[in-house]
Formats: sequence, C-alpha cells, structure tokens
Amino acid sequence: MDFRKELASRTEYVNEVLDMFLPDEEGYQKTVFEAMNYSVHAGGKRIRPIFMMESAKLFGDFDYQLKPFMAAIEFVHTYSLVHDDLPAMDNDDYRRGQYTTHKKYGHSMGILAGDGLLNYAFETATAGVVGAKDKDRAAKALLVLGTKSGAYGMLGGQVVDVENTGKSVTKEQLDFIYEKKTSALIEASFMVGAIMAGASEDEVNIIERVARNIGLAFQIQDDILDVTSTTEVLGKPVLSDEKNEKTTYVTLYGVEKAREYVKKYTEEALELLDTFSQKNEFLKELIVSLISREK
Repeated sequence: MDFRKELASRTEYVNEVLDMFLPDEEGYQKTVFEAMNYSVHAGGKRIRPIFMMESAKLFGDFDYQLKPFMAAIEFVHTYSLVHDDLPAMDNDDYRRGQYTTHKKYGHSMGILAGDGLLNYAFETATAGVVGAKDKDRAAKALLVLGTKSGAYGMLGGQVVDVENTGKSVTKEQLDFIYEKKTSALIEASFMVGAIMAGASEDEVNIIERVARNIGLAFQIQDDILDVTSTTEVLGKPVLSDEKNEKTTYVTLYGVEKAREYVKKYTEEALELLDTFSQKNEFLKELIVSLISREK
C-alpha cells in the first residue's frame, strides 16, 4: 500500500463530497455563503470525514448514506475553527496559510459564517437521516453528532479552556479540555461511521475509546508543534499558546515528556483497534502518521 497516494485519494474524495453539499453563493445573504465556503475551502487534512469512512469499513462497508454525515462533521469542525480564530477567542489572522474568515470578511461576518456552518451541518445531517435506509441507525448517528458537538462535547471543552486561560490548570482539567475540545469530534467521526455500518453497542463503545486516545495524541502533538515548528510550515502562528496564556502538555511537562504521552495514547488506540476482527491497515498507518506530522 502506498499510504501517501491512498491518503491523497481519500482527501480528494472528501473534498468532492463537501462540494456536493456546500451552499450556492446566491441570494441577498450570499456573503455569508461565500464566507462559509471560503472557510471550508481553506483546506485542512479532512481527517474527521476520513476517520468516519475508515471506521465504517471496520464494521461493514462504506455506503453513500454516510456522505451527509461526512460533510456535516467537517462543517462542525470548520465552524469551531472560524470561531476559535475570532478576536474574542485566539485572535488569529492566519489559518492554513491564508487569512482567517473574520480577517477576510470582517468580525461580524466571521461570527455569522461560523453560525451558518454549524446550522448547515445539522441541516445536512438531518437530510441524511430523512434519506437513510435504516432511519434508527441514522437517528442514533445524528444524536452522537449533536452530543459530541455541543456543551457535553466540543463546546464544553472550549468553555473550560476559555475560563482557565491565564490560570494554573491541573492535568485532570487539561485532559477534560482535550477530551472535549479535540477528542469529541474525532469520537463522533468514528462512532457515526461505526453506527451507520451496523456496529454493536459494545463495538461503538470501544471505537469511542480508540478515538479518545487518538484525539489526546493529536492535541498534544499540536502543543509540541506550537513551540517547535514555524508559521511557514504550520500555516498558522506559532507560540500562540504562550501568547494566549494557555496551559498545555508542553508547559506542564516539557517537549520530551509530551512526546512520550503522544506515543502512549497512540499505542493505546492501536491496541484497542486490534481487538476488532476486521483489520484496516490504512487506518492504522493514518493514526501513526498523526504523531509524526509537521503541520
């Protein structure tokens, strides 16, 4: 298997799926559609929709009915980045090597574009439920997407993160932030793929644990890159955690110890993944690639 070729192929496929669902830039409100599309088209790894596809393959087969959920998870993720970049939050001017949405379209439109993407995500996913062959599965998938996106998931992690900026944070608090702010959407990706492919409740619970470990490893690697990379390589400002007075695994333990945690959580994810009878070598290699990424 040529991993890079396989990853490029899947990324291209996800981009095609996103284009199927993105709104047309027309009507009196077309500016918000332009800002929404700009935010999504800014690029990114498309990791969450790819995880969703690969999780489905572990428990059955990839099916076209997954497409609305693949688009929805990326819209939710993108909305979170748009709002994260706002002056009231991280106040970043660049994301993925280009102007952030509020920098390009203005502060007000940045807020509205994020709002638009979040609402549009659930319009898209709900349409997926309506069109699904197995509506019970699809409804469960929608519930997971909503729960993992909201105050019990990603938004809840963001709340605790914002409230503790500039304060001393314990490892327990930091893990809560990371599990909600970063892991929650990765958990949703794996769980939705598994549910739509017919996984049992026990299997969905295990895949949730796999995803939680991946999310922790991914976020800690992000902490490391924030102090070891450059703006040119990363496509966004470095040392932003220091600027925003945020506690990270690097500030708690230093770079080398943080790298050990990345390795630990990654290995735990792979061990859990190996408990399933169906194997997915591409998925395993994708997980491993995340710990050695440079951006």
